[in-house]
Parts: sequence; structure tokens; C-alpha cells
Amino acid sequence: MSTNNALPKRAEIDSGFKWKLEDIYSDISSWEQDFKKVKELAEQIKGCQGRLGESAEKLLECFQKSDELLSLNDKVFVYARMKRDEDNGNPTYQALTDRASSLVTEVYASVSFIVPEMLGIPEDTLLSYAEANKDLSVYLFSIKESLRQKEHILSEKEEQILAMSAEIADTAGDVFTMFNNADIKFPYIRNEEGEEVEVTKGRYVAFLESKDRRVRKDAFEAVYSSYKKMRNTLAASLTGNVKKNRFYSLVRKYPSALAASLDNDNISVDVYTTLIETVNKNLPLLDRYLKLRKKVLKLDELHMYDLYVPMVEEFDKKIPYEEAKTLVIEALKPLGEEYTSFLKKGMEASWIDVYENEGKTSGAYAWGSYKTHPYVLLNYQGMINDVFTLAHEMGHALHSYYTNMTQPYVYSEYKIFVAEVASTVNESLLMRYLLPRASGKQEKAYLLNHYLEEFRGTVFRQVMFAEFEKAIHEKVEQGEALNAQELSDMYLALNRKYFGEAVTVDEDIAMEWSRIPHFYSSFYVYKYATGFSAATAIAEKILTEGKPAVDKYIQFLKSGGSNYPLELLKTAGVDLSSPQPVQDALKVFEKTLDELEELLK
Repeated sequence: MSTNNALPKRAEIDSGFKWKLEDIYSDISSWEQDFKKVKELAEQIKGCQGRLGESAEKLLECFQKSDELLSLNDKVFVYARMKRDEDNGNPTYQALTDRASSLVTEVYASVSFIVPEMLGIPEDTLLSYAEANKDLSVYLFSIKESLRQKEHILSEKEEQILAMSAEIADTAGDVFTMFNNADIKFPYIRNEEGEEVEVTKGRYVAFLESKDRRVRKDAFEAVYSSYKKMRNTLAASLTGNVKKNRFYSLVRKYPSALAASLDNDNISVDVYTTLIETVNKNLPLLDRYLKLRKKVLKLDELHMYDLYVPMVEEFDKKIPYEEAKTLVIEALKPLGEEYTSFLKKGMEASWIDVYENEGKTSGAYAWGSYKTHPYVLLNYQGMINDVFTLAHEMGHALHSYYTNMTQPYVYSEYKIFVAEVASTVNESLLMRYLLPRASGKQEKAYLLNHYLEEFRGTVFRQVMFAEFEKAIHEKVEQGEALNAQELSDMYLALNRKYFGEAVTVDEDIAMEWSRIPHFYSSFYVYKYATGFSAATAIAEKILTEGKPAVDKYIQFLKSGGSNYPLELLKTAGVDLSSPQPVQDALKVFEKTLDELEELLK
């Protein structure tokens, strides 16, 4: 068997397409110095314990020491983890990541006394401290947020125990990560040219977009047969994560894991359930789109492996990475000169790790720490999806960049609820840029298809994921058992519900739950749908209102976590406490579908 198409080793990738983690630490020795310093700071902060109520100055001192400790700890962890992400099979960085993870547990245990001890100070006294001391007033929103959650915060000793348990609690996710990125191997299949090519997670996307249906089917079966071999282990891992969430919600006196998760954003469970209900009411639109796909592809049966191939088969365009950068820069010019200058800086200053290599973490993300510029991990394959991914991840990166330039450390971490807004605004603007510049009917139809796929993947699909997460957590909370068969049956039933009569729902899709990393960041995925809806509205305002809308949006990017997510979005003109933005987004889906149906008559 030929192995000419095996993934390259990390060392074989040109340095111009790798991120420059030397901007964080020049070498492991420098990392070790900060690792040691974090330990020292974690020990020093214990001197604040028992003294927070002495004065406003003492409380401020403790907050500032905590910020110094946590921000340096973030930097240490981010470096180790991103080095491991370059090649998950590298034992040096496996070890560094393990040590950094243990350090995180130690650090959070060392500061776990702060909130419960602060809440022991009479509320009037605490607020008077913050109002009287200018430097301490910076922390006023954070203090008020702790007061809001007071009933769910435990004693100092209990909080310390919970902080110490974090490393153990993350075991299920760690096991999945190592299996999914380092251990799992997929078989070779024949590509369109008949060559034997190894299936990888990065190539899988390209295979599903192949015009050759045999390639799509072979890749689909190759992936799911590989996960199915480990179904019992993967079921135990996912169930362990669900039980972890149940444990923490019970300990913190929440009625459910879902309620506990949403309360971090000060969002009611109604927002989550209303999202699911709104999308469920609009499932006939998804069915209509899938029937169009079946008709255009001229298939007797539309299978799950037919859902990603472009409906306009004649239009095929590979986009080199350099061209992708130019397209993204041009598309985002409506966001102003400052934004595009930061965008160019990130693209040219080695923020981005571009190509797939053996052992590299799959997918894409933007990350970094308060003490570093942002970084972006890609696995660029030259497809149109990859161009949108570049725009998406740079949206995340510049959201962090603006926030870190503007906010103190305490508000530098914006909530995940708003995290997908900046990324999706970029995608929306890129789509609006490309559509009128389409070279003809075929390219325009291709782009309309892509836009509909964004809706399908980011609204319909993520809400299906959210419904699955809600269901499996409710099973555990009701004392019922979860196993591989139960998880697969539930997941298959949801696929049949969402994809309706238009699709022949292949049995293999029942195993998809086993390969979704976001299920280990529980109740995360619904935020893709709400974020997409908000972004659709914001992009429309930017293009129609110009500078006033841009100014509001940039202010949103600068705000970080300085207010509740729903309030921050209101400053940009979107109210997600109502189902209206989601319904409006689905009206855009319907309008786009109308346009594609007319074009493909």
C-alpha cells in the first residue's frame, strides 16, 4: 500500500505556516521559570486568607495578587497545551501539559477562599469598600456578580475541595481528547483518482465534499466504523462527563446541570428551551432545503454522507491560503481601518498555524492568554469552508485582542455566550462580500448553498446537539443509566426527527455522538445558534447603517466580560432574551432558500 499521501510530520511543515509560540516563551527553560513563579505566587496569596474584611485596601491587594497569579498561570498553561496541540503524540509536551493541568488545579485551590470569605463581609460594607476606593471600584461588577450567586457558593473549605477536584473531574474529557487526537487511526480509502489515501479528521471534511459519491460513502463508513469499535469506552467517557456535571450542580444547589451551566451567564433555562422550540417549529424549512438538495443532486435517496457535497457540482474551486487571506481582509473592510489593520497584523505576525500535520489537534480554534497576543489553529485544506474558518477564527482572535487591550484582567474573559458573535459576524460579512462577486450562476448558487449550510450546521445541527445534551443529562438526573446503545438510540432518533422524510438516515450516524468534542464542554453548542442569530442582525446593521453600527460593535468587542452577555449584546442592538432574533435568522434562511430554488429551476 502506498503511503505517499500520509500526513507530513510537524518538522516537514514550512515555518512560514506555523504559529510562533516563541512569542510566549523562547524555550522550555523560560516556561519552567514562570512555572516556578506561579507556584510561589500561589503560596504567597495564602497570606491574604482571613484578612479580606480588614479594609478596602486589603481586599484590593488580594484581588490584584489573584489577577497576577491567574494571568501568569493562564500563560503557562496556554503555552504547554498549544505545544501539545502541534503534535499530540509528542511526549515532551504531553508531560508539560499534564504538569500545567496539575498546576491549574493547585492555583485555583489557592484562590478558592477569596469569594466565600469576601461574601462573609456584610454586603453594605463590601459595597462601600468598592465605592470608596477608586482602584477597588474596578471590581464592582465582579463583586456584584458574586453576590448574585451567593446561594450557590459554598464555605471556604468546601470551595477548596471542589477546586482540588477539578483535575480528577476533567479526566473524561482528557481521555476523549487523547483518544480523538492521538490514538484513533482511520483506514485508507481510494480517493477520486484511485489513490490509497489515509482518512484523517481534516481530510474527512474534504472527502464528504467530494463529487464522487463512492468516496463520500467510503469516508463516512471509515470514520464511524473506527469509532464504533470503541463505542463502550467512549460511552463510559461521555457518561462520566455528564455525571461530573450532575455532581457539581447538586453540590452547588442547582435544580439541574443545565440550570447550573446557564447561571454562569445569568441566563434562564427558558432561553435554552425556547431556542429548541423555535427551531423545532421551523424544521419544515430544513426538510424543504434537504428535498431541494436531493433533487439537484439527482439522487433516488439522500444519505447522511450526501449532506456536505456542494449542490452545484460543476463549480469547483481550490483557494490557496494566500488568496484566502486577501479575501478575508477585503470582506472585513466594512469594520473599519483599525480592525483590518489588526487583522493584517495577525495574519503576518505568525499568529496562525495553518496546515495539518501528523498528531496535530483537529479542527480549528482561537486561543491565547491575557499576557500574549491571540493565536489561531487551522487545518487548512483549500476549500471554501476553510476560507470561512479563517474569517471565523480571526473574529475570535480580534475579539480577544480588543478586549485585552481595553479591559483589566478580571474582565478579559468574555462569556462563551457571546464568544461566537464576533466570529460569525466575520463569516456573514465574508458571504455578503462574495455573493455579488460571484463569477456566474454556478458560483452564486454554490455560495448560496454554502450560506444555507452555515444555517444548517450552526443553527439546526447545533440545536439538535443541544437537545441531545439536555436529554442525556435529564436521563442521569432521573437516575437512569446511559450506555452505548442508549446514547446511539437517542442520537439516531434525533437525526430522524431533524432530517425528516428527505433523508435516508444511515444507521452509522447513531455513533456521531462519540466524536463530538463539544459534548465535553457541556451546554456550549446552543450558543452557536444564539450567536449566529445575533451576528446575522449585527452584520445587517453594519452594512446598512455604517459607522454608527460599527462603533457600537467595536465597543461590544472591547467590553469583554464587564457585563452580562445579554446586556452586552443589547449595546450592539440585539436582544436575545426574546426568540425574535432566532426567528429572524430563520427568515433569512428561508429567503436564501427561495433565492437558491429560483436559481436552480
